[in-house]
Amino acid sequence: MSTGQDEEEKKSGSLKVIYAAIAANLGIAVSKFIVAGITGSAAMLAEGIHSAVDTGNEVLLLIGERNSAKPPDAKHPFGYGKELYFWALIVALSVFSLGGGLSIYHGIDALRHPEPLRDPTWNYVVLGVSALFEGYSWNVSRKALNKRRKPGTSLWQTMRASKDASVFTVFIEDSAALIGLAIAALGIVLGQVFDKPYFDPAASVLIGLLLVGAAFTLARETGALLVGESIGADATRKVRGVFEQDPAIESVSALQSMQLGPDEVLLTAAVQFRRGMRIDEVEAAIERLENAVTALYPSIRHIYFESGALRAAMG
Repeated sequence: MSTGQDEEEKKSGSLKVIYAAIAANLGIAVSKFIVAGITGSAAMLAEGIHSAVDTGNEVLLLIGERNSAKPPDAKHPFGYGKELYFWALIVALSVFSLGGGLSIYHGIDALRHPEPLRDPTWNYVVLGVSALFEGYSWNVSRKALNKRRKPGTSLWQTMRASKDASVFTVFIEDSAALIGLAIAALGIVLGQVFDKPYFDPAASVLIGLLLVGAAFTLARETGALLVGESIGADATRKVRGVFEQDPAIESVSALQSMQLGPDEVLLTAAVQFRRGMRIDEVEAAIERLENAVTALYPSIRHIYFESGALRAAMG
């Protein structure tokens, strides 16, 4: 399969993850708000806020996907790949402020003036249906991550290593959503069993803290990519091996890389070519190295050699 086809499949997979998340969260948010109004559950209201924020976040990711696909121009010669990381960072801030902040605020407010829960039957129904929808969305993002999962690595490690902000953002959000549903259900159950109205708003506070934790995780992952994360020590070591094995290279001083987008990397190489090489030999070596590196990591699309190394080779 060609690189172009691979890129199209990855792009399609990312969009599928986002669309699945939007469909799930939109329906869930509406049902949660309706039931929260009927039953007066603070935890259910917190969950409604969470799902509404997640729906808006997925729309922001769609904007990021669209903008990141714009071709390079004079102002952005390396393209707009990092737009996706920017919008993913906005999503993290949204989860922190709107999701976590509002849930904690509402939970604390409800703790000051707790109201007895009315019939919680509909709460359980909506939580169960929400778990099914969230589980479906989570599974779509899990499958997308598994396509890039290396043997012997966990799903968490794969998520940490992923450069596709759309996929790992939805995965983190949906993971937090499933845990939040469990917390909401536990708060409602405990409040009903012990006839104590404090458990439900306490669950709302816990859901808010969970979202704050998810937001920090998202911010850490997207922030590192936004400021210029490398391809990683393992990948750099393999690329160095390609250079060192080439007969035209005497030594490799430094290899520096920067992620420009989910599937686009910039690589600079400070190498020492064999002295006395003709210009056509140097050109052939560069082409050979570029092809070898691209074959190993197709995402490395830009390779630049330090000029000093070229001058020394032809001196």
